[in-house]
Amino acid sequence: MDASRTRVRLCLPLAALVCSAALIAGCSSGSGSSPAQDGTTTQAAAPAAANDLQDDYLKVIKDVLPSVVQIQARADLGSGVVYDDKGHIVTNAHVVGDEKTFKVTTANSEDEQTATLVHAYPEQDLAVIKLDKVPDGLKAASFGDSSKVQVGQIVLAMGSPLGLSSSVTQGIVSATGRTVSEGSSGGGTGATIANMVQTSAAINPGNSGGALVDLDGRVIGIPTLAATDPTLGAGTAPGIGFAIPASMVTKVADQIIKDGKVTDSGRAALGITGRTVVDDDYQAAGVAVVEVKSGGAADKAGIEPGDIITKVGDTGITTITSLAEALAAEKPGDKVAVTYTRGGTEKRVDVTLGEQ
Repeated sequence: MDASRTRVRLCLPLAALVCSAALIAGCSSGSGSSPAQDGTTTQAAAPAAANDLQDDYLKVIKDVLPSVVQIQARADLGSGVVYDDKGHIVTNAHVVGDEKTFKVTTANSEDEQTATLVHAYPEQDLAVIKLDKVPDGLKAASFGDSSKVQVGQIVLAMGSPLGLSSSVTQGIVSATGRTVSEGSSGGGTGATIANMVQTSAAINPGNSGGALVDLDGRVIGIPTLAATDPTLGAGTAPGIGFAIPASMVTKVADQIIKDGKVTDSGRAALGITGRTVVDDDYQAAGVAVVEVKSGGAADKAGIEPGDIITKVGDTGITTITSLAEALAAEKPGDKVAVTYTRGGTEKRVDVTLGEQ
């Protein structure tokens, strides 16, 4: 009986699909309408809608692609987005790495420009570089409001995947508000980044630092990393990429351009240095406090080196990554309960978070 019901449920979508196909072909449901007239109208509307969408794509690409550049560091290749008419370019911190000077190729020219690092902020995996000489016709991109990004909206990813400059891929916003931790191996900064935009648009090596763009031609995020599939070894999971939201990009970039550094990160911090500890079964069991920053949030709350943090609020903490992810959901000034053990005794204290 259960198996029969399952088969019925599986067949229903197929039946609906067949019926829809029949209607597009001009089939009548017996309502008295003219089959030929209904079919002609539907068939005419579909190409018109497709052409309108294609025109939108072409307009966005024409408007935005000239603002996306290729960045060549000594060993790494990535992308960047022209931020203003003074030659500032925003990209990922892992694209610039430890380098101070770069070669930049714009979409409209094969000539290499030189650029110098302004500042890198690995904690958010963002950086700003500046062209040594601003070429004629350099066009700054327009950045959108991340709070208005909606799941399902069409987006284009622009950059230089695998060194193929000025490439464009297409997808949708798959989710918003993702907290993602990137690895420190393979060139990553190890940052834990909150509120990332998840997209199905292909994100490949070289796309990092480029532009995730909506159909209004606004940059809504900076593509940064793709999910990895353990079954593929080091391979990426197709259709699962992440971009730093535009609102965070502009917040960080504006500070770097104005002050040469990030003065207001908006990232909560406990003010500790910690490491993951394991239990008797060699399972991750918490974060041991190695060092406490004098005057920091943990110090003011009485947390000491040697304490083992096991919870932030109601969130269990087993690794340094899980601690970073829990803090990414909070803001400086928020008060959270931190549970820890000291000498085998469990303690709980309210901590007013500081800023990273």
